Amino acid sequence: MKDLLVAGKIVNTHSLKGEVRIYPYCDNAKFLCGLDHIYINGEKISVKSAREHKGQALIKLDGINDIDSAKAIVGSLIYIDKNEIELEAGRYFIDDIIGLKVIDFNTNEYYGNVINVIETGANDVFEVKPNEGKTILIPKIDDVVKEIDIKSGIIRITPIKGLLEI
Repeated sequence: MKDLLVAGKIVNTHSLKGEVRIYPYCDNAKFLCGLDHIYINGEKISVKSAREHKGQALIKLDGINDIDSAKAIVGSLIYIDKNEIELEAGRYFIDDIIGLKVIDFNTNEYYGNVINVIETGANDVFEVKPNEGKTILIPKIDDVVKEIDIKSGIIRITPIKGLLEI
């Protein structure tokens, strides 16, 4: 079963031979350049060649052989099947983080569920909604986040002073 995630958007053509310029919605263009295929409008399309250029991916797709066919897909979102991607240890899809329970590493106190992941550049921040009260922002730093267990649906944290105070 396909579990498609948006990975970028075709923002322009690049050459007369049908290359397209893709703005990455994932970590970076390098990730996109390592793909064997992508999905556009539900159709699986092979990647013939790919390279990074100024923070974007320049990709030549199978069946897109001229500028006119490349122009026809400008504006399209590109998708990946997350079941076909093997991430490095300690890396996760944001989609898998949303909904996880956040509990205290030492006391098992429940703080809430992750409702959003905010990408700040320095480190991600988990937006956690408790059963009652305001949302809590948990920085994904080693001092705080001790364990992420996708299979169990739990993130274990050790709050630092002031983190949970409102």
